[in-house]
Amino acid sequence: MGRTPNVPVPAREPTHGRGGVQPALGGPRGAGEHGHLRWTPPGARTPLSAVRLGLFPSVPGVLRAAIPEVPVTAVHSRVPADRQDEERATLKDVVAAYVGLTKPRVIELLLLTTVPVMFFAARGVPPLGLVAATVVGGALSAGSASALNCVYDRDIDEQMRRTRRRALPRHIVTPRSALVFGLTLGVVSTILLYLLVNPLSAGLSVGANAFYVLVYTMVLKRRTTQNIVWGGLAGCFPALIGWTAVTGELAWAPVVLFLVVFFWTPPHTWALALRYREDYASVDVPMLPVVAPARVVARQIVLYSYAMVATSLLLWPVAGTGLFYPVAAAVLGVLFLVEAHLMQRRARTSDALADIRPMRLFHWSNLYLSLLFVTVALDPLLGF
Repeated sequence: MGRTPNVPVPAREPTHGRGGVQPALGGPRGAGEHGHLRWTPPGARTPLSAVRLGLFPSVPGVLRAAIPEVPVTAVHSRVPADRQDEERATLKDVVAAYVGLTKPRVIELLLLTTVPVMFFAARGVPPLGLVAATVVGGALSAGSASALNCVYDRDIDEQMRRTRRRALPRHIVTPRSALVFGLTLGVVSTILLYLLVNPLSAGLSVGANAFYVLVYTMVLKRRTTQNIVWGGLAGCFPALIGWTAVTGELAWAPVVLFLVVFFWTPPHTWALALRYREDYASVDVPMLPVVAPARVVARQIVLYSYAMVATSLLLWPVAGTGLFYPVAAAVLGVLFLVEAHLMQRRARTSDALADIRPMRLFHWSNLYLSLLFVTVALDPLLGF
């Protein structure tokens, strides 16, 4: 009886998906344990030979060829795919996910335009209890708006590289839980501001929250290139809230600071959107950098920057500040305009992000706003 020749088995590429795990066949010895793994979708037909070879990776080639290809149905997971991450998440992961829903970095910027205005309105140091109540209420209100924004935008957040690691795309928190969380924060913040600050500040907070969610998130964001211009109005309210928390009424001084933030928002946001323009384009969000070339975006940034700097200087005659504020505001404004013009020059010669470096202006915008409002707080304390 003649010797049966070794019959080679062609290699099969591993595939990925949900369901059972299978090793790639035809690979090196031990590939079933240490080599590539193939995810078989639930309900897929898996050759029994693959299962056998996964258990016995050292079976000679002659036997490999002799093992029949008997279809076997992969076992379904009892846990729905959108709940697997949630069940695997630890308590620390869940807490971090809920904190992430509030977008803490956004809260930091909003509070940075609230507390200094309180010092300015008080012409000195305001009552610390009032500051604490305003900060907590404002933080909860901003966190509420951000959480509700995450609930509504979860479909595009799953597709965007910048946002796909948020709590909802990762299924650590369910949309229902996030919705309840956001609404609860909004109710608690309103009660705190109403009882511990004053009704006017509470009303302004509710108005800012509603505008951000109902107007910007649900209407403007996906429909117009001017989405963040007018949607950015919601981020201007903290300047008003900080003033009314101390005085109980509105005045022209906080309106000027309101407008500073309004004109600051487009350069700040468009620089970031320019960096992630492919992300926004992939989900059909018509940010200006998506629909216009970089040189056009840079020109708009420069125009809004001039409006921002000019408005910041208006606080001097309107509120009767000392000389410290206008000098500091002028210096900061010149530095920001220089940076905006440098980015415009780079955008004229290239549309490549590596050449334009929009994140440089983005970080400058954060620094500018921070230092400007610190100047607002220091001016009455210095007394000159």
